[in-house]
Amino acid sequence: MSTPGNGSVLERVRGLVREVAKFGAVGGLGVLVNLGVFNLIRHTTDLQVVRASVIATVVAIATNYLGFRYFAYRDRATSGRTRELVLFAAFSGIGLVIENGVLYTATYGFGWDGSVASNVFKFIGIGTATVFRFWSYRTWVFKALPEARPEAAGPAPGPAPVHRPERRPEPLAEPEPANN
Repeated sequence: MSTPGNGSVLERVRGLVREVAKFGAVGGLGVLVNLGVFNLIRHTTDLQVVRASVIATVVAIATNYLGFRYFAYRDRATSGRTRELVLFAAFSGIGLVIENGVLYTATYGFGWDGSVASNVFKFIGIGTATVFRFWSYRTWVFKALPEARPEAAGPAPGPAPVHRPERRPEPLAEPEPANN
């Protein structure tokens, strides 16, 4: 099955798998940064859990932007960098609220605020927000370039042939009759 101009379904699935793998590699590094900064702040300062988490999330967002722009989505359109940054910040902000909303609910709604519980719910929040981020980044922030359409089979494009009417020879003049 093939869709005009879009390649086969198998090619599109392979492309999506490559995109998810690159997104996952950048996201995996972001998770390590996020959890590392979160735990560093938690164990070296007296900041509250969610505040420490928000700071860690912001650091991870900055790290992820660099990874997405220069690795995962480097083949995507690069025009409109200001637009891209604004959209990335907006969707990352929504992801930050999702991620830290899960932690906030666990910590202040259910009283699960121990070190292990905080990390578990931070991780669950990251996972939940990641689904939203994947969709929003690929749909709105790092838009795919339009696919090059293969030319139809046939001669290579060139200048259109010039139509020249066929020239017919002029009729020969009939000899004049002799006057005798």
